[in-house]
Amino acid sequence: MSSKDSYHHGNLRAELIEAALAAARRSGPDAIVLRSITRQLRVSPNAAYRHFADRQALIDAVAESIQSKMAAAMHERMLSIEAGPPDERARAQLRAVGLGYIGFARAEPGWFDTAFFGVRDGSETVTGDLSARVPPPFELLIDALDALVAAGALSQTRRVGAEWACWSAVHGFAQLVLHGPLSALDDTTVTMFAERTVDDIITGIH
Repeated sequence: MSSKDSYHHGNLRAELIEAALAAARRSGPDAIVLRSITRQLRVSPNAAYRHFADRQALIDAVAESIQSKMAAAMHERMLSIEAGPPDERARAQLRAVGLGYIGFARAEPGWFDTAFFGVRDGSETVTGDLSARVPPPFELLIDALDALVAAGALSQTRRVGAEWACWSAVHGFAQLVLHGPLSALDDTTVTMFAERTVDDIITGIH
């Protein structure tokens, strides 16, 4: 082991993730190049391979970190909800989850693409019984829908599968904004359409 690698012993994994996060924030998952990142950190590629089996393993770790950051941003929006009747508060929480998801995608397009399109096939499995690890933003959605049921604002029958309708709507909208025809619209119009999309899907699941 070189002196440079010894200097980074114990924190190199975290430094690799931070450097990869910075690269992904600028240009998405394609910007995560292991050799470039190790050169930036002034360590050998072999040192990086002690922490990550390959480039994809690093991307997976970065995606997991981004998903946690995204959930934190969504939760922050939920904290601003004022007190009120349980059913109204539950609806407001679900709305905050949806708008928070879209808001994060708009604010951090490179991270958003990395979080959901950089991971290897099957590394973010979401099963019907939710027994496997699911992305933290999806967990917030599940909790918000369950809160609707608890508040008597959504029946158990309508609850079944509602997460897929909600996630498809906000994820699809985010993609249209980042890479589709909505990318040419001004921020005010996009915000209006985002609110319409989230409000319509909440109405629809009822």
